[in-house]
Amino acid sequence: MKSDRQLRQDVMDELEWDPSINDTEIGVEVKDGVVTLGGHLGSYAEKYAAEHAALRVAGVKGVAVELDVRLSGTSERTDAEIVCASEFALEWNVLVPPGRVHVMVEDGWVTLSGELERDYQRVAAGKAIRNLMGVTGVSNQITVKPAVLPSDVKVKIEAALQRRAHIETQRLTVVVNGDQVTLAGPVRSWSERYAALQAAAAASGVTRVIDKMVIAEVGAWGG
Repeated sequence: MKSDRQLRQDVMDELEWDPSINDTEIGVEVKDGVVTLGGHLGSYAEKYAAEHAALRVAGVKGVAVELDVRLSGTSERTDAEIVCASEFALEWNVLVPPGRVHVMVEDGWVTLSGELERDYQRVAAGKAIRNLMGVTGVSNQITVKPAVLPSDVKVKIEAALQRRAHIETQRLTVVVNGDQVTLAGPVRSWSERYAALQAAAAASGVTRVIDKMVIAEVGAWGG
């Protein structure tokens, strides 16, 4: 188990490694495995990247984000301009059904609402907004209400996993509770973990995927 001191250094190294982050503007503190990020950044996209960079570090139990977004003069946009840009971004995103997501902006903070049929569509809407100039934050309040909730959703997810030959599906368990799916068991890499999550999220009727998978070292897999 890593010490807080080692975790802090690892997080700082990860922030420095990511070219989309100005790590000199970020302070890092760690207590009992929980990382606190503080400071001022020039965009919401950078804030988002910093949070996820910290989450990538092995041993981190949680991340408290105390980062402020302070826009420079060239980055500032009116709320009306951000609404227009957001609507265009959603309209041009092929993963987001047209006319289904509503945008509200207050002091640069974007709130998304509406109803979609798939969770990946909700995620895609949030991604389309967070890199826009002038945005200081995003609240994704879109709800997912599937048109059809198939009774064989578990079978469909397992079949999707098996089609991805690099995933050892025999070691993964899929538990379906209503419109919620839980994935548990070992995977060999972050790419396998991501592929499994994407397969589950893409299933019709799934509104939430709970990740209980763990990355196991190659030597622990046996024959």
